[in-house]
Amino acid sequence: MLAVSSSSMRMALRNVSRAAFSTSAVSAMATPAAEPAPKMKTFKIYRWDPQQPTVKPKLESYEIDLNRTGPMVLDALLKIKNEVDSTLSFRRSCREGICGSCAMNIDGVNTLACLCRIDRDSSTSKIYPLPHTHVVKDLVPDLTQFYKQYRSIQPYLQPAGPAPGGKEYLQSPEQRRRLDGLYECILCACCATSCPSYWWNSDAYLGPAVLMQAYRWMADSRDSQGDKRREMLQNAFSLYRCHTIFNCTRTCPKGLNPAKAIAQIKKDMAIGAPKDAADRPLQAP
Repeated sequence: MLAVSSSSMRMALRNVSRAAFSTSAVSAMATPAAEPAPKMKTFKIYRWDPQQPTVKPKLESYEIDLNRTGPMVLDALLKIKNEVDSTLSFRRSCREGICGSCAMNIDGVNTLACLCRIDRDSSTSKIYPLPHTHVVKDLVPDLTQFYKQYRSIQPYLQPAGPAPGGKEYLQSPEQRRRLDGLYECILCACCATSCPSYWWNSDAYLGPAVLMQAYRWMADSRDSQGDKRREMLQNAFSLYRCHTIFNCTRTCPKGLNPAKAIAQIKKDMAIGAPKDAADRPLQAP
């Protein structure tokens, strides 16, 4: 009988293990992973082409495999445009919920397509342009009036004079906190186009987005034109067409509260803007 050393036995076992591992690895590489079953969803998208004015607007259906697209509605729209129908028109830019370009009505809610997750539990989604706006093409709304109204509130800082000490304009932490929930607005128009008061009087009522931006400058301790800004709103339509329906607050994709800002403007116009030590300009060191 031949004697086998323990070291020789261990080496033989290692060789067998390596061979088995190599065989299994090659087998795994040769066998492709099974693809998941297609998960189809129908997107019904509003279509209208100004180059064909005699053709009525319609909903056009597109079927997309959700396993082959990203999680957001904007991903599905891009897949449709890139791979299915290049004539589809919509706005998009940042994909981060910052620019506000991809605002549209998705399943009855005004929101941003880049922040709206695809509902994987429903078989159909309907996508329209922002409601009660003139349509440029497909999902592209005409926001000319919206931006005209925004310009009318003079959305820029108007200080009383040069910064104290010839340096920057300063704010205390408390003064800065007054702007929270106001400056984050990205002017996507989701709130304005969800407001029935704006639907009825969009030629005269400024709407929640523009009014919130107006208050953003009224609340800024560095601005000196608060009284003038409030005087510009002292008419029957610019501000007081708001009927506190709260659609604006419910639909804001950034979680802001335009209705609260409008209520504060009304309060300041009724009893006067608060005057306290926190409103005094700070001196630069």
